[in-house]
Amino acid sequence: MSVRTALVSLAAVSALAACAPTPGPGMISGPAPFVASDFAWSAQSGSASVDGRVAYRLDGQAFACTGSVALTPDTPYTRQRFQTLYGSTDSAAVPEAVVRARTVADPNADYRSYVRSTTCRDGRFRFEGLPDGGWFLIAPVSAGGDRTVLMRYIRTRQATTAAVTL
Repeated sequence: MSVRTALVSLAAVSALAACAPTPGPGMISGPAPFVASDFAWSAQSGSASVDGRVAYRLDGQAFACTGSVALTPDTPYTRQRFQTLYGSTDSAAVPEAVVRARTVADPNADYRSYVRSTTCRDGRFRFEGLPDGGWFLIAPVSAGGDRTVLMRYIRTRQATTAAVTL
């Protein structure tokens, strides 16, 4: 290979590498192990709350809550898990069967004791006594057929109520 060919090849590889995304705030750059101390903030009480309602529609069909609504703390572990399960860390509506079929790293990590849960009645739910922080809100819904799981990232702030419509 000539020096000129090598330089052209190196320039092409460098140009392609410059186009590759680099991890930024909120982006996942590698395995994020379960670390219990990452969840400590979420176990505290606070004065924030969430008032939520389900108004999800698809193809003219209204979907209703079909189970408990969950609030999962945002940590490196849960962020990576939700990216894998829902394809996003902002918001998603994914068939439950698709979510269940996806594989996550460290599936046996027990973060459930940090997840808050409440009942959804008549399309409404509420969480109270929350600390400041980022959370993943999860609500299973159905229009009579297979369930869909709605996911939305929210932030809580002391002495405020976050109004959320899924």
